[in-house]
Amino acid sequence: METDYAIIGGGVVGLSLAWGLLRRGRSVTVLDGSDGSFRASRGNFGLIWVQSKGLNEPRYARWSQRSAAAWAGFAEELTANTGVDIALEQRGGYDFHFTEESLATTIASYEALRERLDGDYPFEVLGNNALRKEEPAIGPGVAGAILHHQDGHANPLRLLMALAADTRRLGGKVLNGVTVEEVTPAGAGSGNAAYEIRCSNGTIARATKVILSAGLGSIELGPRLGFLAPLRPQRGQVLITEKLPRLINRPSGTIRQVNEGGVQIGATNEEVGFDDTVTLPQMAALAADAARVFPPLANANMVRAWGALRILSRDGLPIYQESPQLPGVYLVTCHSGITLAAAHARLLPDWLEGSAAAPDLSAFSEARFAG
Repeated sequence: METDYAIIGGGVVGLSLAWGLLRRGRSVTVLDGSDGSFRASRGNFGLIWVQSKGLNEPRYARWSQRSAAAWAGFAEELTANTGVDIALEQRGGYDFHFTEESLATTIASYEALRERLDGDYPFEVLGNNALRKEEPAIGPGVAGAILHHQDGHANPLRLLMALAADTRRLGGKVLNGVTVEEVTPAGAGSGNAAYEIRCSNGTIARATKVILSAGLGSIELGPRLGFLAPLRPQRGQVLITEKLPRLINRPSGTIRQVNEGGVQIGATNEEVGFDDTVTLPQMAALAADAARVFPPLANANMVRAWGALRILSRDGLPIYQESPQLPGVYLVTCHSGITLAAAHARLLPDWLEGSAAAPDLSAFSEARFAG
């Protein structure tokens, strides 16, 4: 099969890129891995999150803001095309604090970032009394919260479903259970294709351009394509309660009530390699903190728990890089695939196509890791 773009990886990042390129008239084949692959798209927290992003790199904050601003139109179009309600809510999100000292430290860092962003960083500080008006179930032990107005959340599994459905509707091919083994320059008689992609099951795809967006799979394949790919896994464990009446009005980075009613509680930040198992001490700590923030949760039944692996670069920022060895082969990876889905779908194709409207992504190249 021959295509304009072969995308290695069929998670939210890969499918967002596929969808965006298809909307521009390009042909796309997505080569998705096996069910045994580590899949961050199926285990994440579902946040569209701006606050705390880019405290040390304002260009990351701006990139997150651009994506958050594009999310409403992105979700509306996907739902109109597929009938899948992504359950998007963007009415702001909280960063809770148990002490005045912690709150003050974070406020100072946010104010510094706001100054570097020319004032475009809309947040407000709520003490416990003001917070209780917004969230009546909040616990007395919460000193206060920062409410950032660009934040929100969505249903990540519905997003994945809608992207896959609309990618196929637009004429894209999505091949599941396909593990890429090698990418080599295409030989004579390959038409316009520059690269040949060989898979473990015998599938062969030929493409003009190739995008590696395989998450943790990029650790192995990336260096073979000329990338540094300085990535690592980080485990996050998550709890889900039974379905509850409306208890929480806005999400936070650790607690959110999903559209079906369950409360999602998380997440840990554990450097344990490729271990995605669940551990009782971490589950107990998550549950205790959640009950401290929202005391009614102490009486809720927990019905599910899981561990999933984030994909983190050395500095935590995204990587957007064309291979120095294989022109037209790109690495696209990040740990904020939900937040950045709208930017990947609507803005990143300009960068891949080299158009005049391409965003400046130089801050996210691998040049920052040199030396």
